Amino acid sequence: MTATPVLKPLLETVLGQRQERLPIWIMRQAGRYLPEYRELRAKAGSFLDLCYNPELAAEVTLQPLRRFDLDAAILFSDILVIPDALGQYVRFEAGEGPMLEPLTTESIPRLDPKGALEKLSPIIETVRRVRAGLSADKTLIGFCGSPWTVATYMIGGRGSSDQAAARVFALTQPEAFAKLIDTLVETSINYLAAQLRAGADVVQLFESWALNLDEVAFGNWVIEPNRRIVEGLRKLVPGAPVIGFPRGAAGNLPAYAKATGVNVLGLDYATPLGFAAELPAGLGVQGNLDPLRLLAGGEQMDDRVRQIVAAFRGRPHIFNLGHGIVPETPIGHVERLIAVARGA
Repeated sequence: MTATPVLKPLLETVLGQRQERLPIWIMRQAGRYLPEYRELRAKAGSFLDLCYNPELAAEVTLQPLRRFDLDAAILFSDILVIPDALGQYVRFEAGEGPMLEPLTTESIPRLDPKGALEKLSPIIETVRRVRAGLSADKTLIGFCGSPWTVATYMIGGRGSSDQAAARVFALTQPEAFAKLIDTLVETSINYLAAQLRAGADVVQLFESWALNLDEVAFGNWVIEPNRRIVEGLRKLVPGAPVIGFPRGAAGNLPAYAKATGVNVLGLDYATPLGFAAELPAGLGVQGNLDPLRLLAGGEQMDDRVRQIVAAFRGRPHIFNLGHGIVPETPIGHVERLIAVARGA
């Protein structure tokens, strides 16, 4: 007899089937709010050492699912492994975040997409290990940073509230910037395809810095590169399920969803719940609780969780935060969030 395949509720939602039991995962669910993560992180060496260590990265990926009734594991890694794999110097400073050697028009042609996937092979091994250790009903999410977001770090050398360095570079050095975007698109397609082939069920595109762009720049630097990734990925992995998360896209969300062809649209916490009515009918959504509401907890959190669940009852919905969980979040608040969302 042929065994009946085990359904993965979160993956089914991504594929367009709304679930009676609301699927949940939490951005940055493997991280500093968990004592077991902090303990392992202290032993791992640098942050990048942890990302490139399949044994430790797989353990970190699985940690939150041992504590919480979540429907997915998300690969423990970072969006800046791609610049590192392309040959740009990347380091993470305690209290400072990521620091990169800023790119110039002269250094962009020296980036090496041909050798990137080999450099990223330990992360692909992490995907295999997580898949082997994950329950059959749990979805495994892979990811990468979207080209515009990754480019802002590569050009600016660090995070920025307004991405001014990258915006000016793109406007004044369009040919060099286009070359950088092409390199990131190519590398991202191959990297995501490798994750799916290694056992990821779905991948998420993190466009974390989609804000501060006018609609022309958004179309050129956010929508078009993400569209190219989705199209290129599906040529390598037919039907590849994709979640797109363009944080800060605001009124550009419908255009992003329509043009990119993502299966599910991640909504940041500043997106009004009623705005979902402007999105294509049947499009799945993910989100979108403010992480600081989770940090604060109490009745205000419970009320907002119920509002979110009610607002998205008419379409496939994955409950999540509208950005990553903050390190100070009490574990009890996460437990309460899951219970309220499932009972709403």
